[in-house]
Amino acid sequence: MESFKNKVVEAADFVRPKIGHQPHIGLIFGTGLGGSVHSMEEAVSIDFQEIPNFPVSTAPTHRGKMIFGNIKGKPVLAMQGRVHYYEGYSMQDVTFPVRVMQLLGIKTLILSNASGGINPLFAMGDIMVIADHINLTGGNPLVGLNIDDWGPRFPDMTRVYDSELMAIAEGVALENLIRVQKGVYVGLPGPSLETRAEIRFLKTIGADAVGLSTIPEVIAAAHAGMAILGLSVITNMNLPDNPMPCNVDEIIATAERTAPRLQAIIEGVIESIS
Repeated sequence: MESFKNKVVEAADFVRPKIGHQPHIGLIFGTGLGGSVHSMEEAVSIDFQEIPNFPVSTAPTHRGKMIFGNIKGKPVLAMQGRVHYYEGYSMQDVTFPVRVMQLLGIKTLILSNASGGINPLFAMGDIMVIADHINLTGGNPLVGLNIDDWGPRFPDMTRVYDSELMAIAEGVALENLIRVQKGVYVGLPGPSLETRAEIRFLKTIGADAVGLSTIPEVIAAAHAGMAILGLSVITNMNLPDNPMPCNVDEIIATAERTAPRLQAIIEGVIESIS
């Protein structure tokens, strides 16, 4: 763990001089949603591959850039893309960007992802505010020796997602006439998608949407004491009694169509953060 800590410190030390004003808000964008950073002012971009020890994304549409700038007059650090467990990275690698954010002073983390809808009341293009999650990835980024400087050995997970940020997001959506849902997100390791039997199982245990990311990063952020807001874009519906083949191009297209509404919610939340 000492080696991992040193690598994170090296990456943070590389990035820190390139930051203008100290950001306290971090953003991580999922599949097809990286365009949401277009509204950032005075943006400075760094490719992941330029940063020492930083994992590089291989997933479609994940552009692999760290961007600093202002949104609604507030300094923000954004990850345009992420790495996933299914790409062959370890859980520590997947959460490496969150740890760098932690050392750079990020206190609030807003994450987005593309996910499959399980709740039959949802529709493609809906945005789900994540109220809670179920970790079925088979891994946990906190396994191993604890780095006490970063957080407690046994972090509480009963209120992972910040209730105030959720309420703000729902209020912003209402003001902008954006349809939002609220529900439980379940994370799987991937990259194979779910069978009909698996979807029935996930529905039985209380999942409203399913995806292949986000949960490792949320666990690391909770360990770091960050206030967390998770937003899932429902890019396809997983209905076991009426199954439709999953087309990645269509998922990306749905995410890109929904991105402006997601951006409006994120901007509204950032504007409301004191």
